[in-house]
Amino acid sequence: MSFYPKNDCILISKDGKVIQDFITSLNNGPEKFDFTDEGTLSSYLGVDISRLPDGGFSLAQPFLIERVIRLLQFDPKVTKGAKGNTPALYPLLSKDENGLPRKCPWKYRTAIGMLGYLAGTTRPDISMAVHQCARFNNDPKLSHERAVKKIGRYLLDTQDKGLIYKPDTSRGLECYVDADFAGGWKDGDHDCPESVLSRTGFVIMYAGCPITWQSKLQTEIALSTTESEYIALSTAMREVIPFLNLLQEISNVLDLPSTKPIFNCKVWEDNESCIKVATSPKFTPCTKHIAIKYHHFRSFVQNGMVTINSIDTKEQLVDILTKPLVESSF
Repeated sequence: MSFYPKNDCILISKDGKVIQDFITSLNNGPEKFDFTDEGTLSSYLGVDISRLPDGGFSLAQPFLIERVIRLLQFDPKVTKGAKGNTPALYPLLSKDENGLPRKCPWKYRTAIGMLGYLAGTTRPDISMAVHQCARFNNDPKLSHERAVKKIGRYLLDTQDKGLIYKPDTSRGLECYVDADFAGGWKDGDHDCPESVLSRTGFVIMYAGCPITWQSKLQTEIALSTTESEYIALSTAMREVIPFLNLLQEISNVLDLPSTKPIFNCKVWEDNESCIKVATSPKFTPCTKHIAIKYHHFRSFVQNGMVTINSIDTKEQLVDILTKPLVESSF
């Protein structure tokens, strides 16, 4: 007996005949693929896709959120929502090695796995909160359990929410990037080097729509706010540059609202010193120690494929990915 794996895929074309011809070629080819046509795109890998009256669309995962709520043993009828209507606890979490043990029987790793998939698919608003909880999978304490439960209470209040996409063809590729310099030092374990690591947050957008986002600790200690911002900028550029190449490849197939033949990415950064380092062709005494790997994108700045622009901190979208925010800012 032979077993064949099943895979989901999305076929997109302006002409339905092209899709049908493609399916026919696979059906009649030597592999004899077996297809199940699910019709129009209304759900994919647990993501509900809805078209909006204004021409946009939304992505949401209410059933996954419901599973998270059940796992955390919340009763929607009696469980209160998150205090402050935000998902992240403040102060930031630490190892809490001498902290109280967990009380609840649910599996910490399972909860983090489900929340991580949710954060990376349709709920970037919980990314920072989930990542700081994920750091303590090996030995979670009561403080970490409470942080996960706060995320769950926040999702309980926002179960039907998700990403809303309203494409703006006047906007091309954009990246918002920010860093929180040594944010865990104040309330962290001062004997642990990880307490002084800065956090990177960025989102890459096309036509005003978020494509990919990330909230993560930097892998080495930054010595200043400028350096932490520059490391975050470099990390984001490792995603932006391949995306620029992808846009160039598919420009002959899709009618992309962008300048041809050179695609340009606007990067929004709220630290002026970081912008100066990124756009200057020379090393300075204050920045010469920064590893060469963090200067890899300078040629793209020099040839105009990447432009780095200043933005007010209050307008920086990715503050939500770098630190716990008060409700009004969140």
